[in-house]
Amino acid sequence: MVDLYPPTHPYDHGLLDTGDGNRIYYEQLGNPEGKPAVSVHGGPGAGAPQRPTRAWDPESYRLVRFDQRNCGRSTPHAADPAADMSLNTTQHLIADMEQLREHLGIERWLVSGSSWGSTLALAYAQEHPERVTEMVIQAVTTTRPSETDWLYRGAGQFHPEAWDRFRDAVPEGERDGDLLAAYARLMENPDRTVRAKAAADWLAWEDAVVSGEPNGVPGMYSDREVDAQIAFVRICAHIFGNGAFLEEDQLLRNAHKLAGIPAVLVHGRHDMGSPVQTAWELAKAWPDARLHIIEDSGHAGSDAANLASRTAIEEFKKR
Repeated sequence: MVDLYPPTHPYDHGLLDTGDGNRIYYEQLGNPEGKPAVSVHGGPGAGAPQRPTRAWDPESYRLVRFDQRNCGRSTPHAADPAADMSLNTTQHLIADMEQLREHLGIERWLVSGSSWGSTLALAYAQEHPERVTEMVIQAVTTTRPSETDWLYRGAGQFHPEAWDRFRDAVPEGERDGDLLAAYARLMENPDRTVRAKAAADWLAWEDAVVSGEPNGVPGMYSDREVDAQIAFVRICAHIFGNGAFLEEDQLLRNAHKLAGIPAVLVHGRHDMGSPVQTAWELAKAWPDARLHIIEDSGHAGSDAANLASRTAIEEFKKR
């Protein structure tokens, strides 16, 4: 068993000016002289955890956390309809990570991510493999259109009543078309009431998907204040509706670019939102990655899933 460390609070924080009107919030925790690591949050649009970390050895690691564009403590916030979503693409986020690494004077770092964070971590590592020492990825997803189609349409086979509510929340003439695009249009509505309702309807569906998992938590996605809900869904609908600004299968097809980067992949057998098939395909294409399929876990994770990730973090701190 890997023991959790005492709560570790940031020793440094700031706002990175990206040069295009965005400012990215970041913070550093642990040992300023320790092994650099960066944690990439999910969502997209969830923001980095606003709580101490207990998974990273504060004597061994220099951990960087940041809020991706337009969410959390980064500005402008996506709850503001004036925030320009055209400046929020996967390519912008990769560039932000690289600019942050340079700003902090870090040569190479361990890259960790979960859910959407795994997609961004993989895209970053394939673009800048020379900057990545190791990777720890939980709830593996590559956000290809076939995966988002499953999450927002296919999974409705298991929760038809909840999916009907999700579909019926968009205008009647758009219900048989591209639901992500329909929600993206709702999230650009100047009426805050319309945006807030669409966000609540989207998050109710996200909650339903994880509700049947072994460790599903009621309100897992919707348990956030209204501005955070609006930002989360506006960013999700924008990025997912544009295929994550990646080609279909791009991250799997380019897995060879990760050769030589040791990695641990952790995925729940019962992940309804991101079925284990993608993690399996990635592990087959990436010989340096070890896949742990956790039998009692879904997208919400479990103690066993967290243990597998923490064990990898402990192992890699010695490299």
